[in-house]
Amino acid sequence: MIYRRNVVYFLILLSIIGGFRRAFFFHIAYVFAALLLLSLLFSWLSVNWVRIGRRTYVKRLQVGDHFDEIFMVRNTSIVPKLWIEIQDHSTLPHHHSSHVVPTLRGRQNYRWRVQTPCTRRGQFTLGPVTLSSGDPFGFFQSARHINATHQVMVFPPTVPIYEFATPLGALSGGHAVRRRTYEVTPNAAGIREYAPGDSLNRIHWKSSARRGKLMAKEFELDPLGDVWIFLDLSRHSLVAEHSYWGGADYVLSPSLRLPPSTEEYGIVAAASLAQHFLDQNRTVGFLTYSPHRDYIAPDRGDRQFIDILETLALARSETEVTLQQMLALEGHNLMRGTTLIVVSASLQTNWVAEAYAQTQRGLTVIAVVIDPSSFGLMGVDFELVQRQIESAGVLVYPVRREDDLTAALSYRPGPMAR
Repeated sequence: MIYRRNVVYFLILLSIIGGFRRAFFFHIAYVFAALLLLSLLFSWLSVNWVRIGRRTYVKRLQVGDHFDEIFMVRNTSIVPKLWIEIQDHSTLPHHHSSHVVPTLRGRQNYRWRVQTPCTRRGQFTLGPVTLSSGDPFGFFQSARHINATHQVMVFPPTVPIYEFATPLGALSGGHAVRRRTYEVTPNAAGIREYAPGDSLNRIHWKSSARRGKLMAKEFELDPLGDVWIFLDLSRHSLVAEHSYWGGADYVLSPSLRLPPSTEEYGIVAAASLAQHFLDQNRTVGFLTYSPHRDYIAPDRGDRQFIDILETLALARSETEVTLQQMLALEGHNLMRGTTLIVVSASLQTNWVAEAYAQTQRGLTVIAVVIDPSSFGLMGVDFELVQRQIESAGVLVYPVRREDDLTAALSYRPGPMAR
């Protein structure tokens, strides 16, 4: 392109020199100069008075889904556009949406569709976009940068779990037994008059408006007990192949294969367990440090599952908080009858003492332990670690690399050692 312009510059110079002998050569120089100016103007017009839009049907997906996006380019002027190159700078992996738009006549539209397989969890940016075009002679090329962006989130995948150790709960008799509690729980039992010291989130405003005085909600314990999932994402527990650092894709065919990292195995196991218990209409809470404290209060329903998946989509093993510290800091907040599920690849068995203390308080503790030796960590006696955990009265589900997580989590291990 620069070479072509240089040739025209050289011809203009020759024409000007020749014009001192014959005036005809000045006219040739004017023609070449006018050609360059018109080419520059045409190149500038080719990327202006152009409207580009992108339509996405959903902005929350899961690994294994396909992200659909429709692009539309409209020429809003009467000047035709010979070609327009669209360069998309999105960060979504494998999102090949860059395109060359053919000739657009005045007021004409052009559309194309892009389907992208979601192979990596996280939050990604769609856009910005750069439009490039040029003149018919290839003398100039103009670019226009459009900074508009928006976000799309890809959740980690989940696997079906058919039979997991059943949490016991605090009370006998299932839902037939009711017991009031001063704590706010998902189980609202009735209303009463507002008492000094009640928090504002306990006020039932509709009843207060009907009765002309403040009324507060009463709550009851869940006879089945809460299920809490603690996910260990400390740096010390992370074991991964070198290719994983910086992110890695899930292999979607012929079947789902997880990246070679204890982090990804733990995240998928935690997400699958949350889905399993929420599908059973259980109250599920979630806690991890990734690296900041991510706390999701116990609740039921699809909204709770989405909140957990959003946290897991962005989770990274970047915290210095170990599993032992997490249990010591957070364990005392759990009520009697709670089932605590710990997901970890840590070989530091100092957390076992904290887990044993929780069992003495009336909690049921279950550990999903990922074997780091199967990811290449040498000198590890995983069976010895497993026996030490079981000796504290903790039920252990071992998970190894290349295991089918459905099979690894869908059985009932032997009785816990006491």
